[in-house]
Amino acid sequence: MPEKTKTLKGQLLLDSGELQGSFFQRTVLLICQHNTEGAFGLILNRTSGNKVGDAIVADLPAPLKESQLYLGGPVQPTALSYLHSDSLIPDAIVLPNLSLGHSLDSLVEIGESFSAAKKVKLFAGYAGWSAGQLEGEMKRKAWLTHPATLELIFDTPPEKLWPLVLRRKGGWRNQLLAQSPEDLSCN
Repeated sequence: MPEKTKTLKGQLLLDSGELQGSFFQRTVLLICQHNTEGAFGLILNRTSGNKVGDAIVADLPAPLKESQLYLGGPVQPTALSYLHSDSLIPDAIVLPNLSLGHSLDSLVEIGESFSAAKKVKLFAGYAGWSAGQLEGEMKRKAWLTHPATLELIFDTPPEKLWPLVLRRKGGWRNQLLAQSPEDLSCN
């Protein structure tokens, strides 16, 4: 990544309508890491249809076992990642008060904490880009960017996230895209 290129860490990437027919069609990703070596992100709006407890055999607290498991991306579909938010996380690495984790032991600790403000979202797999790959996709206008917020990450229903963020971005093209059917031949 050239020096003048800014990091996309903490940004949402949205399918700009150019990813029709691909794994990333109508996805919203949170970029968790982005540097000269590449990028790491998690798809926020694709559920697996399973509860965490159906996929992870570890002894997790009941609320975590009952939470929805998301498909973070096509890379290493058995890899566990999670986003964790609380009222104060001094070492947050993605956004203020939002951290990324991969450790099962840390996840158990988070699940057992008594904080009423904590939020956790778990993912199987991730989206990854090698050095320069994401920048190339951005130049081809495959993705739109939008600042991530905790509300968008944790509180927006997955099926409403892509059209909601497009509408918030504004502009006639985004408004039209947000209302278009998934299969454009049905239009």
